[in-house]
Amino acid sequence: MSIEIRNVSKDFGTFHALRSVNLDIESGELVALLGPSGCGKTTLLRIIAGLETADQGHIVVNGADTTSKHVRERNVGFVFQHYALFRHMSVFDNVAFGLRMKPKATRPAEAVIKQKVHELLGLVQLDWLADRYPSQLSGGQRQRIALARALAVEPEVLLLDEPFGALDAKVRKELRRWLRRLHDDLHVTSIFVTHDQEEALEVADRVVLMNSGQVEQIGSPQEVWDHPASPFVYGFLGDVNLFHGRAHEGEMLIGEDQHGLRLASPEHSDVQDSKAFAYVRPHDLDVQRYVVGLNTADQPRGIVAKLTRAMVIGPIARLELLPLDASAAGSGDIIEAQIPAQHYRELDFKEGDTLVLTPRKARVFVA
Repeated sequence: MSIEIRNVSKDFGTFHALRSVNLDIESGELVALLGPSGCGKTTLLRIIAGLETADQGHIVVNGADTTSKHVRERNVGFVFQHYALFRHMSVFDNVAFGLRMKPKATRPAEAVIKQKVHELLGLVQLDWLADRYPSQLSGGQRQRIALARALAVEPEVLLLDEPFGALDAKVRKELRRWLRRLHDDLHVTSIFVTHDQEEALEVADRVVLMNSGQVEQIGSPQEVWDHPASPFVYGFLGDVNLFHGRAHEGEMLIGEDQHGLRLASPEHSDVQDSKAFAYVRPHDLDVQRYVVGLNTADQPRGIVAKLTRAMVIGPIARLELLPLDASAAGSGDIIEAQIPAQHYRELDFKEGDTLVLTPRKARVFVA
């Protein structure tokens, strides 16, 4: 089922939850609504479901306007963060609930319901738990049962609101892989809300980045990671360092001219001496030792910083550095760099050493 969201806005008093949101979702697609708390992603999901009413705009499903339809008429499956399973019902009865609540004219026979429920429990790999109660299940098992219950009514659209948010990191990672495999088998048009960047990038076909009630960027996980459309997107998708400077005719200067670092920014070739800032991911920083007493001209070109902390975690060494020129990184912020642990050992860096950081890749924005 395809979904068209057209100029959807929603206010809660003076708070603008959504501002003229437009979005197209293709049939069979798995889309992530990603953004910080309060950005409007859950409000949009609830409007699609019919649990909230938009102040303006339309929701069109397969060419039919469903904006004024009651939630019961929309044929959506909804999975909540905290499972919302009925505690007094067994796993079997929880999954069967939606089928048994159908109008008498469309309600399947009990034998058909029994077969359907066991098929769904097999699909989520929990058929052996049919007689247990929610309190006897782990968090990951409860969430899979909640998903089976949502799928039981054969929804045209599956909506998931922070489905793994209440689970620990290991279970969350296992379940998102499982959800991706399940979606590949079923091809139900699905939208899930998350504030977890890794989750969205790993699971979704497309990611919708939201901020302050608006869509900042839409694209495949690779597109939004490689080509962030705005400073917000760059800053939200993973760890990033922010450097301040001036842009002029296709270059950005960080630091003082004679000691500074110049970054090519051909996309800003028409800019004349304007305030600018560059985003650099920790793994895109080249790290070298600053040699005391060496002529400035012979030193590596880059940002001079003191190593304040080093953490070797598995194959990666994570470095925290304080720039000696506080104006290079905003308000003297700590700079984070990542290098292979073996490389770190070979260079024999020690906390307190002065190092030079040179970006291999940067994205420049003009203020």
